[in-house]
Amino acid sequence: MRREVATALSLLLLSGCAGHDQITTVDTRAENVDHQRLQANTGATGSAQVGTYQLGPTEGYRMPQLYAAPDPVVGERDPRRELAPTRVCLQVVIDAQGRVERSVPLSDRSECAAGNAPENAPLMQAAQEAVAMWRYTPAAVCHFPPQRVPTDRGDCEGAERIEPVPVSLLYGFTFEIVKGQHVVRRQGR
Repeated sequence: MRREVATALSLLLLSGCAGHDQITTVDTRAENVDHQRLQANTGATGSAQVGTYQLGPTEGYRMPQLYAAPDPVVGERDPRRELAPTRVCLQVVIDAQGRVERSVPLSDRSECAAGNAPENAPLMQAAQEAVAMWRYTPAAVCHFPPQRVPTDRGDCEGAERIEPVPVSLLYGFTFEIVKGQHVVRRQGR
């Protein structure tokens, strides 16, 4: 039951983002992370449908905080000398300890379709190798005593119990090769 609640909570968080197919900057402690977080695609066909989890009146939710995020390195595995900006996307599953459990290529979004092309396999491989090393302060459900429920329930400060939970986040990586040099672009640059 607890795992089902955590799964449902993670999907609620993915589906709770405003807008379809938008890219937003990752909320992280480090400002130099070369990737974007994708918004949930709640209308995609073939996506798993899981009921949402409604937090109780004395519960809050703390998002995972990314604190270690090496950039993807393509290196010599991609022989191309030129590449227009090309986005590949991953669903990253983060366990209750803040480690990446696995990453899965996203193929159900038009902006991520380049990840399906065989010639972009080195980009996908570089992205998956990088996220495997990422570390987070884990997501958590915060359980507050009834008499001390804070206005901002997104911070576990003052909680009587903090329950780390696994979550799933979606990321996009935009690769480019200019004059033989591989670049992973940050959003907003």
